[in-house]
Amino acid sequence: MKSQKKKATPLWRNKKVVPIILQLAFVAVMGTLLWILVQNTIIGLERIGIGFGFDFLSSRAGFNINEALIDYTTSDPYGRAILVGIVSTLRVSFFGIILATIIGVLVGIAKMSDNWLLSKVASIYIDIFRNTPLLLQIFILNFAVFLPLPRIQEAVGIGPFYLSNRGAVIPWATLHETSWIWLIVTAGYMIASVLVFKWLLNKEMEEGVNTHPFISSIGVFVLLNGISFLIFRQGPVNVSIPQHTGAAVSGGLSLTTPFLSVLLALTIFTSTYIAEIVRGGVQAVPTGQTEATKALGFKSATAMRLVIFPQAIRIIIPQMTSQYLNLIKNSSLAMAVGFQEIVGVGNTVMNQSGRTLEVIVIMISVYLMFSLTTSVFMNYFNRKFQLVER
Repeated sequence: MKSQKKKATPLWRNKKVVPIILQLAFVAVMGTLLWILVQNTIIGLERIGIGFGFDFLSSRAGFNINEALIDYTTSDPYGRAILVGIVSTLRVSFFGIILATIIGVLVGIAKMSDNWLLSKVASIYIDIFRNTPLLLQIFILNFAVFLPLPRIQEAVGIGPFYLSNRGAVIPWATLHETSWIWLIVTAGYMIASVLVFKWLLNKEMEEGVNTHPFISSIGVFVLLNGISFLIFRQGPVNVSIPQHTGAAVSGGLSLTTPFLSVLLALTIFTSTYIAEIVRGGVQAVPTGQTEATKALGFKSATAMRLVIFPQAIRIIIPQMTSQYLNLIKNSSLAMAVGFQEIVGVGNTVMNQSGRTLEVIVIMISVYLMFSLTTSVFMNYFNRKFQLVER
């Protein structure tokens, strides 16, 4: 008998081909709609005598920016001014994320503490600042906390720190000719400290003897750096300490009132949400894990550090990503108190150049770039902590 030839499955019934076709069709439709939208916008602008393009970025800006981390003068082009705004947004977002994470984790753990007073203080902190509008917190910090402080001539000194109605001046580090050597050496010492920590931690888990891995690794790091200090006879950086001269404060790093108001408000507001995320993540860990640590004689702090929190972090990270993205976008409220980040600078550029659409496209692209970068990093971090299925 002749073997019957197997009929080929038509493309419209092929389970592998159909999804690809549908996806390509979706991309084609969305691309066409976007192209039509862009073309209609350009045609509409041309009809009213406004062209579309980014050539204006090379024109002279002509306005001042109060707080710029990179060199900028009024003679610089709009492109340089926008770059200053981008750097300012990155600055307040980066430090805001770090501070909000530290405070949020501490407050979240404090809320679960057996200490009644500590738990209540953490709860009150969360309830007050989470249920207060962020913009209102920025206004209160700026107009009711920092601006009423004494003038710079009567700046309040708290150790090496000085506070006035202009903001704060804090000690800061400056680089010198051997700083790059210190950077390489310190990176090597950090790797050595991590290896010591892992070795002692494994030894503690295997033998059941407290080897103090964290303290020991820190000690190794400090000891190695101390030896390097004796060799180089100077530290990795020069520390500039603020000095009050009577009319002003010289040295150190100056943080303006608008920057401090925005940074603290973003930190406090976001930390309340992070605290609840941490609390929920820790409480989501099965109670059997906590009971097992007690049966093994673990102290509460040791159990939290070695058993509970490493499991909770798998639940915490995805929700933390959303809060980081919210903090980055909420930094646009800084323009309300005169801190010139990308939105503040962008509004000035729009008013002077008349290129509203182009500037809005730039601002959207900046926030999109920051958000996608944060998401990629957090997703990578999340994959590292996920359980590996066998």
